[in-house]
Amino acid sequence: MALTSLAPQQARSRESTRKLLKAAQEVLGQRGLEGTTIPRIARHAGLTPGAVYRRFPDKEALLETVILGILERQDERLRASLTPAMTRQIPLAVFAEQLINGMLVSYRANAGLFRAVRQFVQGRNHTAFFKKAAGLEIRTYRYLVDLFLVRRKEIKHPDPRMAVSFAIAVLVSTLIELILVDQDLKNWQAVIPKDEASLKRELLRSFLRYLGIEPRRN
Repeated sequence: MALTSLAPQQARSRESTRKLLKAAQEVLGQRGLEGTTIPRIARHAGLTPGAVYRRFPDKEALLETVILGILERQDERLRASLTPAMTRQIPLAVFAEQLINGMLVSYRANAGLFRAVRQFVQGRNHTAFFKKAAGLEIRTYRYLVDLFLVRRKEIKHPDPRMAVSFAIAVLVSTLIELILVDQDLKNWQAVIPKDEASLKRELLRSFLRYLGIEPRRN
C-alpha cells in the first residue's frame, strides 16, 4: 500500500478515536456510570460497537482512557489559565474568591460527569489506572497550593503550606458532599442555604478564616 494512501486512513482513524472519546465522556456525564454502555457510546459517536471494540477491549479500558484524559486536560487548563506571575498581581482574598466561584460553577455544570468519574475511580482501587489518576489529581492539587503560596506573606496561619493544603481539601470535600453525594443539596438544604450567593459567601469565609485572612467587606 502506498504511503500516500496510509495518511488519510490514519487521519480518519485518529478522528474516529477522538469522536469516540468525546462521545464516551458525554454519555458518562448524561447517563452515569451504569447507563454508559458500549452500544450507547457507539451510537453517540456515529460508530458501530465493533469499531469501538477494535480500539478498546471493554468499557473499563475505554473509560480509563477517557478519565485520564479529563484529568490531564484539567491540569493543563489550570496551568495555562493561572500562573505564578498572575497570582502575584491578585490579592489572595480575591484569588480565593475567583477560585471558589469557578469551582462552584464547574461542579454544578458537570455534576453528572464528576459523580460518574468519582464512582469509577473509587471502584478501580489498587490498579495501575487508580495510581495514574491519583497522581494526576495530586499534581494539580500541588500546583494549586503553590499558586496560593506565591502570596504566603498574607497567610497568618503558622504553617502556610499546611493551611492552604487543608483549606483546599476541605473546600473540595464540601463541594463533593453538597453537590455530588447529596445531588445538589437535596438533603443539606434544610440546614445550609442553597442559593448561590450565600453558598459562595460561606465557602469563601470559611476558606479565608482558616488561613487567618479577614474576608473582604462587600
